[in-house]
Amino acid sequence: MFRQPVNFSRCARMSIVLMLGVILVGCAGDFRVSNLAKGDIDFVADAHYRQTQALLRTLCVKLYRRNPAELAKGEATQVNQRLEQLFFSAGPVRLAELNFAQGTEALTLALDPGFKGDRVLAMMAGLVGMYRNAYDYRAEFFMFDQLNEQKLYQSARNTEILLWRLKASALANGRPLVLTNSWPGESRNLSFERLFGKLIALQDMMAEIVSQQNDRLINRVTQNVASMVFFPL
Repeated sequence: MFRQPVNFSRCARMSIVLMLGVILVGCAGDFRVSNLAKGDIDFVADAHYRQTQALLRTLCVKLYRRNPAELAKGEATQVNQRLEQLFFSAGPVRLAELNFAQGTEALTLALDPGFKGDRVLAMMAGLVGMYRNAYDYRAEFFMFDQLNEQKLYQSARNTEILLWRLKASALANGRPLVLTNSWPGESRNLSFERLFGKLIALQDMMAEIVSQQNDRLINRVTQNVASMVFFPL
């Protein structure tokens, strides 16, 4: 069978044009080839995940500044060491120093009056691990990835429960387990409330988006919030 001869010069020109197009698009913004495998929801999930991690990192630094004695209870000597432990990778947070407690187990450990270790570490390990669990331990999302709206919703409720339990709990001497506000006589410190509020709002918004994407309703059970028992994820 006769075949039309291939015009190699024409093919080469087309290839060069396509390559230049990709390069120009890439130079025009933050375009990556992997972005072609993303839908609108994936870009939204990427942005929400990055923002929650940034807020958690800020929260960690602020907590150590407000509770410097906690750092001395653990194995680290600098806050940067804790940041490295908590944010080095996107996976689960399992630390031998906390007997590998993670998620809500680590949060419960931070709230245990008998715990002698670094409460800020336990609290942040619990929060970081719980939020990553809500995002299925992914740092980036693509078309066939599917999040669970219930996990996102329950991580927000657990953050509320943590705040309530912190306010309701204290050591035998009356000092708070972890200080997230102000000492008597000081100006009221609202920066922690704003950080926690942003984290809760981001999780609730992402839960609503995923709920609509999955065409599933969120089970808005509230008895755990009233009893201050953490939701399992």
